[in-house]
Amino acid sequence: MADPTLTISSESVCFIIVKAREFDAQDVVTDPDSGSNAADDGTASVLEAHADDLTQKELVAFINALSEEEQADLVALLWLGRGDGTMEDWDDLRDEAQRQHNNRTAAYLLGEPLLSDHLEEGLSQFGFSCEDFEIGRL
Repeated sequence: MADPTLTISSESVCFIIVKAREFDAQDVVTDPDSGSNAADDGTASVLEAHADDLTQKELVAFINALSEEEQADLVALLWLGRGDGTMEDWDDLRDEAQRQHNNRTAAYLLGEPLLSDHLEEGLSQFGFSCEDFEIGRL
């Protein structure tokens, strides 16, 4: 059996991991009608989740711009990273992700608790790390 391969680049997965961490760090909106300068409220609103959140929009746009094969890799990496299979099961995981593919991949991924952790774990099983990618971005 040949070694499993990814159609999505490790840099693309790392970008999604970094952005997902930014998105996950957000909290519920505590001051929905804040008209103050962010500096006046200790910039607490920066970590609040807003409907027009740019991080979420950027993530959704990035994921939607990926090819169907790359999106299937992302879903399969998520499943691999959360323990739904092993590297020996990669082809089956990827085939299943391909079968279930629809136009809601971004919503599915962003609705997944610990998305960044699971993607990072899945990527590490391929021998990739986001450590170099994260320098200067976090």
